[in-house]
Amino acid sequence: MAEKNPARPEAAVVLTSIAAPNAVMRAIAADCAERGLDFYVIGDTKSPDSFELEGCQFYGYDTQLTLPYETVKLCPTRHYARKNIGYLLAIQSGVEQIIETDDDNLPGPNFYEALPLETTLPAVVDGGWVNVYRYFTDALIWPRGLPLDEINAALPALSEPQSVRIPIQQGLADENPDVDAIYRLALPLPFYFDKSVRVALSSGSWCPYNSQNTIHYREAFPLLYLPAHCSFRMTDIWRSFVAQRIAGANGWSILFREATVVQDRNDHSLMRDFEDEISGYLGNRKIAEALDALTILPGTDLPTMGENLRLCYRALVEGGHVGEAELPLLDAWLADLATVLA
Repeated sequence: MAEKNPARPEAAVVLTSIAAPNAVMRAIAADCAERGLDFYVIGDTKSPDSFELEGCQFYGYDTQLTLPYETVKLCPTRHYARKNIGYLLAIQSGVEQIIETDDDNLPGPNFYEALPLETTLPAVVDGGWVNVYRYFTDALIWPRGLPLDEINAALPALSEPQSVRIPIQQGLADENPDVDAIYRLALPLPFYFDKSVRVALSSGSWCPYNSQNTIHYREAFPLLYLPAHCSFRMTDIWRSFVAQRIAGANGWSILFREATVVQDRNDHSLMRDFEDEISGYLGNRKIAEALDALTILPGTDLPTMGENLRLCYRALVEGGHVGEAELPLLDAWLADLATVLA
């Protein structure tokens, strides 16, 4: 991978939004200006005609069409996966970390602070499906994307603190955390997690993570890819399953850490969310099983990572989880990635 340009910030924040600048985006812009970080907002066809926010680089749909990325042409509009364009812009700038969030997550003081790439943490190894949220609370709660029959499964014991490599780091969200529509329809909110817990999920363990409060180090940048030919509510969840499978082959763990944002959730139709999550309720276990059956080669160079991504998404296409148009879009992403990393 190309070396970082020393003139560039260490990290960039990326989100996608169709809203005018709101309190969250204004707070992030101010924080980024103070910390010397880049801030990218990726719009879509429904974005406002005018978007003025100091400290923010906004890319509306028409501006995106001027970018030299094949991903721009193939990615569907009105889909969360257009966030991939923001990743490419940040990667091209030479940053070492990409911090991603959504426009309804108010950042706390630790939101911008990644843990070291190599650290010592309690870990879950060969845990199968793990409801990671339960390490942070005794209450019944589960992350969006966890198979429903695993909600009450016994928690695997955590190891003694051990050395782990964590290039993908998921922070939780307080008040309105990332849970599925069934939880929101049946159980109480707001909700607050224990701030003293950090857990590394290692090879042989599965737990969905989202794109609402996540940091990727440079070596994991290829795993940022969000699939576009699937439900809006599953794109980041299925990305996380692919990433976990490839991460495990490289000896990496996924960090789950305390809440570093407070979510003031945008308006949603919970029944529409439920409908959009059905493909996950029925398919998440099947996806993990299909990914587990693949031969994934270790390696962090882009050709190896790219071939592993192709292998995983071919399995998702063959399983009927994503559309066939995903494969040329993935090829475009990998070609663009090779260019911005050159």
